[in-house]
Amino acid sequence: MALQDKYKELTDAAAASGVNNLQIREQDKVLYIDGEATGTVKQQLWDIYEKLDPDYSSGDLMLNINSVAGVTDGAKLKVTTNNSNLNIRSGPSTNDEIVGKAARHEIITLLRKENDQWWYVKTDDGEEGYCYTQYLTPVL
Repeated sequence: MALQDKYKELTDAAAASGVNNLQIREQDKVLYIDGEATGTVKQQLWDIYEKLDPDYSSGDLMLNINSVAGVTDGAKLKVTTNNSNLNIRSGPSTNDEIVGKAARHEIITLLRKENDQWWYVKTDDGEEGYCYTQYLTPVL
């Protein structure tokens, strides 16, 4: 089965929901779906992905839907990792030390945007640090 067929429900939903800058491409036996969307749309797409590949074990899809601009300091964010905790780091890089973790579906607070890929956040337990924005969805 071709990857575009396997994930047709997901790609159709991305197109129908108005994902901005939507790009779908297949490379090296992996289907890439890139774009920007609101937190609600982003979560809907992750829910469809979870239904199609419940354990996220296929390794044949890269869903990279970033949150749209307009998220301001103090906004509430939902952790939207596949099935694990999100690392909170001392700096905006995977090379920086892990200083905490936020659980999947946990709601955390945006303190500031470092750049498009890393935001400085705080958990309800008071842990602060940098998280990769791909796994954060604004709560509307």
